[in-house]
Amino acid sequence: MRFSGKLFQRVIAVVGAAGLFSLGGASASAQDETSFQQYLTTVRAKAVAQGITPATIQAVFPSLTLNERVIELDRGQPGGSSNGPIPSYAPYYARHVDAARINRGRAAYQRLRGKLASIERQTGVPESIMVSIWGNETAYGAVTGGFDLPRALATLAYEGRRRDLFEREFLATLKLMDMGFSRQTLQGSWAGATGGPQFLPSVYLRLGKDGDGDGRADIWNSDADVLASIGNYLVNAGWRPNVPWGIPVDVPAGLNIGALANKTVSPRCPRVHERHSAWHTMKEWRQMGLVPERGYWPGDDVLATLLEPDGPGKTAYLLTHNYRVILDYNCSNFYALTVGLLADEVAQ
Repeated sequence: MRFSGKLFQRVIAVVGAAGLFSLGGASASAQDETSFQQYLTTVRAKAVAQGITPATIQAVFPSLTLNERVIELDRGQPGGSSNGPIPSYAPYYARHVDAARINRGRAAYQRLRGKLASIERQTGVPESIMVSIWGNETAYGAVTGGFDLPRALATLAYEGRRRDLFEREFLATLKLMDMGFSRQTLQGSWAGATGGPQFLPSVYLRLGKDGDGDGRADIWNSDADVLASIGNYLVNAGWRPNVPWGIPVDVPAGLNIGALANKTVSPRCPRVHERHSAWHTMKEWRQMGLVPERGYWPGDDVLATLLEPDGPGKTAYLLTHNYRVILDYNCSNFYALTVGLLADEVAQ
């Protein structure tokens, strides 16, 4: 309810602003907390059924309280409308492939070359791609989030908008504690992404990878484990060795882009994929008059789609299957382009 200025003054005179609003807010918060604790009894039963140890259950459940900031952040997310205009990529590129991020990436790349080379041999994923994703996700481990995962995920599950997802992630977090990771270690974003790769807990359980040879995949404290886990994720998503993510190209002014339109609809994040052309081989693109900005072509038989993120007359990109694998990590053209372009800079 919204009050006009005069009505608001009369309400204050009668009951006092502090009494009206603080008592009402406190009552609502108390009701939410009571409902939250009641909800936790059902989750506790599921934890027992999944074999979570009594020690972890007792350490976590009595300490959980509702995190209203997490609910606020979740409800503030975009509603998913796909009707707004798509902004230009150039400003995003300038912010995310800047000198500081490039230099820090090159330093990390050189510092970890021994481990990275081994991971690349095992996975087929270029070292620079792993480093670039690490840089995009957490600024090379500098910014990993400060929310307590059990509390944040229990709150999101209680809220109910995506209960099945967040209940599963909350229970996965308890399993991480059973594996010996402390609650102090299990910090992350308000939405539950954690560690250097910003994995959800269930993703860690599936794809966390030991990269330093100590027998434990510690994506919170071991840079080598972070990079090995990123590489393992990309392999699981279908990365193809010896295929570039894509190349920047100049498109001839007379090319009929409309005739190259993709006529299929992706079942996943369709607005991202609808900006891509149909697939053609690199040889076919070359025959259409496209020119690589860096002077080289991938193999003639490599398939690619065309994306013009800033419109006609600006740098365009031929994007391979491996670009789609990067989209599996984060389904955003701006994100995936930035990963590829930052990787190219880091590897120089």
